[in-house]
Amino acid sequence: MNKRERLERAIAGEPVDRVPVALWRHWPGDDQRAADFAASTIWFQRHYDWDFVKVTPASSFCLVDYGVQDEWAGDPEGTRRYTRRVIKRSLDWTELKVLDPKKGGLGRQIQVLNLLKEALGDEVPYIQTIFSPLAQAKNLAGPDQLLRHMRRRPDRLHTALNTITESTMRFLDAMRRTGISGIFYAVQHADYGIMSEAEYNEFGRPYDLRILELAGRWWFNVLHIHGDAPMFRLLADYPVQVINWHTHGEGPDLAEGQAYFNGAVCGGLQRRDVLLLGTPHEILAQAHEAIAQTYGRRFILSADCVIPVTTPISNIRAAREAVEKG
Repeated sequence: MNKRERLERAIAGEPVDRVPVALWRHWPGDDQRAADFAASTIWFQRHYDWDFVKVTPASSFCLVDYGVQDEWAGDPEGTRRYTRRVIKRSLDWTELKVLDPKKGGLGRQIQVLNLLKEALGDEVPYIQTIFSPLAQAKNLAGPDQLLRHMRRRPDRLHTALNTITESTMRFLDAMRRTGISGIFYAVQHADYGIMSEAEYNEFGRPYDLRILELAGRWWFNVLHIHGDAPMFRLLADYPVQVINWHTHGEGPDLAEGQAYFNGAVCGGLQRRDVLLLGTPHEILAQAHEAIAQTYGRRFILSADCVIPVTTPISNIRAAREAVEKG
């Protein structure tokens, strides 16, 4: 099977020649320049031959044109530290403007996708990371400020979420000719440790669904629910083909996830305790446990989030080899 056939059959619960597999990571420093970012992403794919490429820009790629600033400070997961936020008072939410997807950080990301199209063509599916409007708002204001404004001036935050959603949807429109197979939709606040289900239903879900409805033009959309206490059942009806979450936290395991969701579940490998700190033998064992748990159907082997940039090569290789050895 080619990669698309394998993924489509896995999503449908049909027999596959082997379980699909993919890992992804940040590329700190390189992610600030289109050519370098594309080159690093292409190298990672050609070296390990994943079944799809998850394009992982810095979270600020969609926000720099609002005026945020960030820096690479050595975070082990490859994320950048915000040094300037733009929301200081609740009234600032009402002053955000819809961004032009062909300019600035968004335009640079379109360049990255076009470079991937030249290099990968139709051979390898690749999907673009899209941060939910609530996640983008968090990075504009800071996590504490976001929650404070959400609970004290919800009207102003809703104004901003509508603006951010419109910007995101225009970016999705601009990606139509880049050859992507879908989006990796990153939700960061559907976590019981952050807010209630009622709050997420008001400030998250309506904006998520507007974006995912537009993303329905593609065949391979992945929902990522970030956090150790994910609201999995609340989001299990989202119109996506795949869900990826922290399967070793307080949420459902892979088999339970399959009971709530009709598409494919994606995960099985702990990115820190096993991929970063474990041995190839431990990785193979955890991968085989995940395959057994799902019977190798409606399942994609991956980590629960980005792998640390210092993950040993032997461990990455073991994750890739796990699906070849049964």
